[in-house]
Amino acid sequence: MPRHSAGLLLYRFNDEAHIEVLVVHPGGPFWAKKDDGAWSLPKGEYDLGEEPLIVAGREFEEELGQPPPSGPRRDLGELDQSSAKRVRAWAIESDLDAEHIMSNTFEIEWPPKSGAIVSFPEIDRAAWFSIPEARIKLLSGQVGFLDRLVEALSQ
Repeated sequence: MPRHSAGLLLYRFNDEAHIEVLVVHPGGPFWAKKDDGAWSLPKGEYDLGEEPLIVAGREFEEELGQPPPSGPRRDLGELDQSSAKRVRAWAIESDLDAEHIMSNTFEIEWPPKSGAIVSFPEIDRAAWFSIPEARIKLLSGQVGFLDRLVEALSQ
């Protein structure tokens, strides 16, 4: 049975009226040296029976340290990830200072088999990217959300 995640994709228009999206880079030692193809929209897992849109807002706040912006949400649907996970996303037009995020943390044994428990931020940075740049940065299974956003905004 697939796991389910829900997230919010913030977008804005730059001075040239081009779309930019806010994506996040996972923290911790496994992702430290990965960049292209490693970023994600802010999201988190939920259990069946939980309201995905509420979970998306909760995860946004946990990963970025601030409540999600108000305003209409554009439902971007679901996409299957290679990790046997289904991600549901909503887009919100808003601006956010990506330089000042405050992510929650997680603990793992690091280095492995050392017995030392180390705390890492779940998200180590956030950034705004143009759609072409985001296609390179995002996990491949989430790129479809960019297509859906561009299509929704062109209508």
